[in-house]
Amino acid sequence: MKILTFGEIMIRLKAPGVERLFQSPALEATFGGGEANVAVTLANFNMDAAYLTVLPKNVLGDECVRELRKFGVDTSRIVRGEGRMGIYFLEAGANQLPSKVVYDRADSAIARAKPGDVDWDAALQGVGWFHITGITPAISESAMELSLESVKAARAKGITVSCDLNYRKNLWKYGKSASEVMRALMEYVDVAIANEEDVQKALGIKIEGVSVESGTLERDKYRALSDKVLETYPNLRLIAITLRESKSANSNGWAACLNDRAEFIESRRYEIEDIVDRVGGGDAFAGGLIYGLNQYESRRDALAFAVAASCLKHSILGDFNRVGVDDVKKLMEGDGTGRVQR
Repeated sequence: MKILTFGEIMIRLKAPGVERLFQSPALEATFGGGEANVAVTLANFNMDAAYLTVLPKNVLGDECVRELRKFGVDTSRIVRGEGRMGIYFLEAGANQLPSKVVYDRADSAIARAKPGDVDWDAALQGVGWFHITGITPAISESAMELSLESVKAARAKGITVSCDLNYRKNLWKYGKSASEVMRALMEYVDVAIANEEDVQKALGIKIEGVSVESGTLERDKYRALSDKVLETYPNLRLIAITLRESKSANSNGWAACLNDRAEFIESRRYEIEDIVDRVGGGDAFAGGLIYGLNQYESRRDALAFAVAASCLKHSILGDFNRVGVDDVKKLMEGDGTGRVQR
């Protein structure tokens, strides 16, 4: 089955190590973006993964396509258009100093794209699963309209649609609120992926006792929260919610839960110390969940795979999760010692 992801990929400019931005006159340049990260994850898991975006007609767009192809991602559906390539600057946190992201993506090629710029009949040809996030509809009003066009086209073709809500407060600038847009988009979604902040701020669904500001989680509240989402959106088959306990920038507890209306499942909890890079951790979870739901009969096993895959991402520098299925399965089976494999 071919899986198509759709959204913006950017140039990622990161300060070296845990330096602050411009502490030294160097920035590490790579590529990254939520939906592209999911496509790379799936390609690394030997899935038939394709990625769709709008890239500028210049050398930056060319190099981005080459990078995606290196991982085995199908880039044949990418549209080349007018505009620039978005950038994000990253400053890695340490201890009690949090990581910081600065976006520079206004007027990017995909932000300028509008309904009709993508031939969805062609783009969705042979696709069985379509993945989008709440980031793309946040970047501009025309990108929001294009996002709604995409999920409507996928639903009309009977394609499974997954959406990682991915609330980004710094992107919603064009006059519509996240909840206004995302509530409409969710009418076409089969599988929702979120954290507690996404549910509350992107959908406006709240449960007393679930706090986005606390570093600890009250797990007994998450069944009620997921039940409320499923009740609000009868078209949803399931929702998976990641559970991050942030003790510091370097130390997080990591787990997830899944509600498919038949049962509420909690995953194993991982203690992640000495985090290398947490950016892309949620995308690694989304890619792992899509893989798991298509490869395992058990929803519990699918969730376990997704959580293990995203746990490993915290040890990988860059947006992309550069691990394979065997790496994930070893962790699922309890081999988390980090001993040298010879």
